[in-house]
Amino acid sequence: MRNAFYFLFLALFGFSTPSVMAACSFDIEVGDYLKFSTASMSAEKSCGTITVNMTHTGKLPAKIMGHNWVLSNTADVQAVSMEGMRAGLVASYVPAGDDRVLAVSNVIGGGETTTLEFSTSSLSVGSDYTFFCSFPGHSYSMRGKFIVN
Repeated sequence: MRNAFYFLFLALFGFSTPSVMAACSFDIEVGDYLKFSTASMSAEKSCGTITVNMTHTGKLPAKIMGHNWVLSNTADVQAVSMEGMRAGLVASYVPAGDDRVLAVSNVIGGGETTTLEFSTSSLSVGSDYTFFCSFPGHSYSMRGKFIVN
């Protein structure tokens, strides 16, 4: 009963709980290690556009310890990563025109930032998505869940 009054109070006064707030923009950090600052992201399909702002807080250049942010179906991560190695740094380690890649940022190095915007129109609620870094060898530990609600 107490919880019912709590939620009624929140609704009456225009507040919402964090679990129901739509996230349409994300700020994440990477560094001179193999880890994103977050292991999962949850977005509402109704956002229309998702923005990912990524900052590399390390010191190493992109050609040595570069990172990008790639989104694909979880089942495609391994293949996209392997084929991305052949594409090289100039192509941000993603094969050109690869339909399995739903979104990709530029590769950045220490002290750099990048912003990526992509539409939610091709994303499905409840599908199994993974974000990862496609720099050679990074995708095994630099990955997380991307949830569309």
